[in-house]
Amino acid sequence: MRWTSKLAKILAHPLTRGLSVDNPKTTVLRRQIIREKKFLKLIYKEWYATLKGTLPAGKGGVVEIGSGAGFMSEFIPDLITSDVFYNPWTTLALDGRCLPFADQSLRAILMIDVLHHLPKVRSFLNNAARCIGEGGVISMVEPWVTPWSKIFFRNFQDEPFCPESKTWEFMENGPLSGANVALPWIIFERDRYLFERQFPQWRIQRLNPIMPLTYLLSGGVSLRSLMPAFTFSFWQSVENVLTRLTSMALFAIIVLVRTNLQADH
Repeated sequence: MRWTSKLAKILAHPLTRGLSVDNPKTTVLRRQIIREKKFLKLIYKEWYATLKGTLPAGKGGVVEIGSGAGFMSEFIPDLITSDVFYNPWTTLALDGRCLPFADQSLRAILMIDVLHHLPKVRSFLNNAARCIGEGGVISMVEPWVTPWSKIFFRNFQDEPFCPESKTWEFMENGPLSGANVALPWIIFERDRYLFERQFPQWRIQRLNPIMPLTYLLSGGVSLRSLMPAFTFSFWQSVENVLTRLTSMALFAIIVLVRTNLQADH
């Protein structure tokens, strides 16, 4: 066993150690972890505030896909929450490739760590374009590929990480275990020209690599926290400097805006 695997095993959070991510019980326990780990909860609050700030004005529903263990509904009134399987605190159980919403009925779809779990991401992008009206957005926080993040994704998390993949698809092993952590980077960075050619109904409005440090220190939902919550502001300041001065990042804020609907016809 590599030293990184031994370290990951030692740092594994006791509540979810040994549980499959496809087990709904894991989501319930992760919800408890997010609320109890104050350092991690501050990160989620930062993500929610950022995504809320991307919402366009106007009418139309706002849907969170893959709400999972989170609490975004506490930040956005009337948010429609959803997940791939039913749980008591979400509004809908749905498949992101077949959204149950009327044409042009939404102004936004919000996601955190979801896109890289969609095995048929083209189906999602086309379906979202049908549901979202002109000027609406898909706003997401997703893993991002950098030399720094490669160290973490290859050694300290269990999801498949395949930045060399030639396609945007992957095997459907399970609703949550199936993934390619590198998929957002592949679509919006490596294959950006292909994305823009195949999906003219979407324009990349914002793409900001972020957060090279604080998420690691939080331990996420799978590992123990490495820092107490009262140090969050300090580490956030350090992280802001690192982001400005280096290419270090672990995630990215990605905002796609729905273009002129008349151009679809």
